[in-house]
Amino acid sequence: MPRARAADGTRLFYSVEGSGPALLLIAGQANSSKWWSQVLPDFSERFTTIVTDHRGTGSSDKPDAPYSTRLFASDCIAVLDDAGIGTAHVYGTSMGGRIAQWIAAEHGSYVDRLVLGCTSPGGAHGIERSAEVRRSLAQADPMKARRALEELMYTPAYRGPFNTLGDPWMPPHARKRHFFASAEHDAWDVLPSITAPTLVVHGTEDVFNPTANAPLITERIPGARMHLVEGARHGYFEEFRAEATPVVMDFLSS
Repeated sequence: MPRARAADGTRLFYSVEGSGPALLLIAGQANSSKWWSQVLPDFSERFTTIVTDHRGTGSSDKPDAPYSTRLFASDCIAVLDDAGIGTAHVYGTSMGGRIAQWIAAEHGSYVDRLVLGCTSPGGAHGIERSAEVRRSLAQADPMKARRALEELMYTPAYRGPFNTLGDPWMPPHARKRHFFASAEHDAWDVLPSITAPTLVVHGTEDVFNPTANAPLITERIPGARMHLVEGARHGYFEEFRAEATPVVMDFLSS
C-alpha cells in the first residue's frame, strides 16, 4: 500500500492502476479515492491512473490542523513525486476540481491536460448553492440529510452504486476541516495563469454546485472549452458515465 509524505509529514495513501499516459483523479470533499470506484476501470484501460485518499479520509493520516485546497494540491504533488510521475493529466470533480485549479496554476509543469468537473472558482465570483439547499443538508436527522445529498448528487432514476456520499469513517474534526477548505476556496485571480488545455464539465441540473459556475471558469481560463451533460446533477461522472467518460477521454487523448 504506497504512501507518500506531504511536506508536513502527513502520510498520504495512493494507488496506481493501468498503463499509458498518467492521469491523476481527484475526489470531492469528505470523500476518499472510492469516489472514483465506478469509473476508474474505464480510465485505467487507457491511462496510468493515480487516485489518492485526501488527508482526513480513507487510509491517509487525519491531522487535526487547518486544511485548504492549496494544501490538498501540494499533497497531490507529493503523491506524483512519490510515484515517480513528472507530468500527468489532471481530472478533479467538485472539491477535487478546486484542488486541480491550484495544481494547474501553481504547479503547471506537472499538468498536461486539465479537466474541471462540477466545480467552482470560489470566492466572491463563485455562484453559491441556495439557502434551501444548505438547509436540506443541515438537517439534524442524519438519514434525512443523506437522502437530501442523494437527491443533489443523482436523479430519481439512478439506482446506484452511490460512491460520492462521503467517507463514513472520517473523524468529525476532519469532516469539518474538509468543509472549510472547500468553502474558503478562491482561485479566481490565478485562473487566467493556467496554460494547460482545459475542459470544464458540468451537469445542467446541478444545484449542489450551480451549473452557472461552469461558464465562469471556462471564460476565465484561456482557451478552455465546456461540455454540459444534459439532465445531470452533481454526480454526473457516475450516473451519466456513458456520456461523460468518453467526452473526457477524447479530450485527454486529443
